[in-house]
Amino acid sequence: MVQIRPVSDLRNKYSEIESIVTKTKSPVFLTKNGYGSMVVMSLQMYESLTNDLETRLDEADLQAKSTPERFSHDDVFSAARSRIRT
Repeated sequence: MVQIRPVSDLRNKYSEIESIVTKTKSPVFLTKNGYGSMVVMSLQMYESLTNDLETRLDEADLQAKSTPERFSHDDVFSAARSRIRT
């Protein structure tokens, strides 16, 4: 279940929010004046999200070093759009 809480809960109910993000492995969405303000997640969840990204960026760097081939902005985004639509 998605947890949406006011940002003041971060100050007033920190231990409760910490428990939610660590035990359920789900983020907590915080609002300010009724609008989305930030997301709180466990360190493990953050690392799992960013580790994959870092790995893929490292792979892209290695690939770029191994070939002189380069792609234009239009080529990259056209390919991305076609993959999203499928």
